[in-house]
Amino acid sequence: MKRITTIFSLIAVVALTSVSCKDKASQKIVADNVESAVSRDEADKKVPVMTFEKTEHDFGTIQRGTPQETVFTFTNTGDAPLIITDAKSSCGCTVPNPPKEPIAPGEKGELLVKFNGSGQNQVTKTITVTANTAKGSEIVRIKAFVQAPEATPAGPVK
Repeated sequence: MKRITTIFSLIAVVALTSVSCKDKASQKIVADNVESAVSRDEADKKVPVMTFEKTEHDFGTIQRGTPQETVFTFTNTGDAPLIITDAKSSCGCTVPNPPKEPIAPGEKGELLVKFNGSGQNQVTKTITVTANTAKGSEIVRIKAFVQAPEATPAGPVK
């Protein structure tokens, strides 16, 4: 009895499915929806592009504890306003300061990076800039060779 009920239920589901699919799919398309989808897709193609003049800065040889700073200049070479939402460094000794306002297409912007001169020997720090670009983030680097300050003698020299 259960088998007959299961078979009957299965036949009913198949029959309902075939009846509901009689309409042609092309008749169900709403022209207004197609137009709005096309304009939405065109708008999605417009994205900003963050093009840096340089992606790495070398401070050279510096004394430990000597603060340094540099500016990474970039241009929005895309066709939509560039909005930087965050900028983080790989360590607390490096502080990025990105522009707060959107950068229009064709305009330049500056990312100020301050480094406190900590570390020893060759150091490299990365700054990750999060923005509304196609990639979502860009990376720039700073590097320096950090020397220890000259040691002074502890007592009088004889």
